[in-house]
Amino acid sequence: MCGITGFIDFRGKSSFEHLTKMTKTLSHRGPDGEGLELINTTSAQVGLGHRRLAILDLSDHGKQPMAFEHLWVCFNGEIYNFREIKSELLALGHSFNGDSDTEMILHAYAEWGIDCIEKFIGMFAIVLFDTQKNKVVCIRDRAGVKPFFYYWKDGLFLFSSELKAFHEHPNFDKKINKDAAAAFLQYGNIPSSHCIFENCEKLNPGHYLTLDFETRKIEKLAYWNVYDHYNASKLDLSYSEAITKTETLLKSAFEYRMVSDVPVGVFLSGGFDSACVTSILQAERTEKLKTFTIGVPDLGLNEAPYAKDIAKHLGTDHTEITCTQSEAIDLIKDLPFHFDEPFADSSAIPTTLVSKMARKEVTVALSADAGDEIFAGYNRYDYMARYGTKLNKIPGFARKSIAGIMNKVPSDRIPILKNKYNFHNRYEKLKQVLKDPSDQSIMFSLSQQFTDGQIQGLVKHDVSVLDTAYGSTELKNNHTPLSYMMAVDYQTYLVDDILQKVDRSTMAVSLEGREPFLDHRIIEFAARLPNHFKYHEGVKKRILRDIVHKYIPEKLMDRPKMGFAIPIAKWLNTDLKPYVEEYISQKKIDEQGIFEWSEIDKIKKAFFGGKKEYDVKIWYILMFQMWYERWMK
Repeated sequence: MCGITGFIDFRGKSSFEHLTKMTKTLSHRGPDGEGLELINTTSAQVGLGHRRLAILDLSDHGKQPMAFEHLWVCFNGEIYNFREIKSELLALGHSFNGDSDTEMILHAYAEWGIDCIEKFIGMFAIVLFDTQKNKVVCIRDRAGVKPFFYYWKDGLFLFSSELKAFHEHPNFDKKINKDAAAAFLQYGNIPSSHCIFENCEKLNPGHYLTLDFETRKIEKLAYWNVYDHYNASKLDLSYSEAITKTETLLKSAFEYRMVSDVPVGVFLSGGFDSACVTSILQAERTEKLKTFTIGVPDLGLNEAPYAKDIAKHLGTDHTEITCTQSEAIDLIKDLPFHFDEPFADSSAIPTTLVSKMARKEVTVALSADAGDEIFAGYNRYDYMARYGTKLNKIPGFARKSIAGIMNKVPSDRIPILKNKYNFHNRYEKLKQVLKDPSDQSIMFSLSQQFTDGQIQGLVKHDVSVLDTAYGSTELKNNHTPLSYMMAVDYQTYLVDDILQKVDRSTMAVSLEGREPFLDHRIIEFAARLPNHFKYHEGVKKRILRDIVHKYIPEKLMDRPKMGFAIPIAKWLNTDLKPYVEEYISQKKIDEQGIFEWSEIDKIKKAFFGGKKEYDVKIWYILMFQMWYERWMK
């Protein structure tokens, strides 16, 4: 795991000093070493910067940027099956200086070209410079575990693991993309492939881009797509056969994530996903796994006791980290530095805290994300299963009539219900769904904090809705609502929220976070399983639950899903109120010229007037304002 950055400058106005400054911004991602290479060609300057967190081949043979024949590589991530691919290359006559996956990438590309990525099992953001063909190839892993930002304007191409590196190049024009700012207030993140800055994008998961030095054209191509597997025919197998094959896949994927030359641990929350990873790995070894969980007793919702019981049953070397509410709140001021694009998932706070503690004992930690997206674990899947079909059965004229009546009756004029938590927000979303109860409309309703109509009134400019995977139409017509939601979540919420959160939280403390469920072989198989193997009569993650119950008694696992809920409303009314007053002020809002103060003020007054359902809206606005203060001033 590392941090990569650099440039291709066709104007020749960049320098080694610029590259050095860009690379140093990523020192937290790689404290074990720095590599810099400035290559002058007849067409452009090529700068490659690398910060190393040594995981595989701790010798100098693993240092980057690395060259082989006419190729250079700058790489962030891990190719877990690199030794198998290396053996294949050795049989073809290749020879190696060390035992790193980085060196394998160079030889694999030299042998097979871009097709080499079909062989890779891992997480990766790769930049390859081919001095013979005079082009750069940038590749992002299938699920998007590793980030990759790029900027392209006036003959300058910048790339990096994090946006902060771009600020160190004097020709980076940090102009805010106002449509992206509007999207942030809707989703709490900025959906791929978009970015907070104009002329800047995220490379989509499962894609690679090429930049040809002669034509100066960028071409983006998909080499993998989750929809291909949801569109494939369902597997014809029994439930017991599915359990056996799923468990075999999980074992392979989980064991690959243990490949390391440094200590490895597992985040254990007490839920089914992390219990699955821990139980399968511990069953296959005699040495005790190092497991970590966090508890914040001040907040009430605390899974630490459950995780402790599971760890005791499995026999892991367990560390329970306890922190206070004040420690959690104190971390908020640092979020805008590490999340250098606006980001509002408050669970970044406990994720960073547990990463900080785990880093004292291990350099790699397995995080059990994506179980919900792959095996149907979210409550909103319940909502879709229970109500989606029913809404569609209501005749269109009846639905539209009800929505029309609701348009004439404001939510704050409805007795009793107007005092219910989040009623006003749900009222607006229900009107939207009644007008259009399609899978896409329901997905937007469940994913957005502000509707498109609300956002138009909140910003000063006419908003152009971003083209994102939320609006994908790639699933075939015979798809189910559940498949639709899971496929969209895999391409949106997972990538832009969950994976971004884990990457920044772990890398902030120089910890490599690995995602065992995001082995592409798992989703390729699970997408083709019949829906009732995953969601059955209200039971979410059915097949995963049954696998876990083979290792852990049901009495230890079968309890309501808790998670780590940050009491945002309480904090904003107490400890964080000074932050709200400082950052969400008319002076600052007017100076920025992005949002309408009158609308922001209404939300602010409503929240402090007792409407707790506005807490997330205020939090989103606060996170944007704190980001703006850190990066735009």
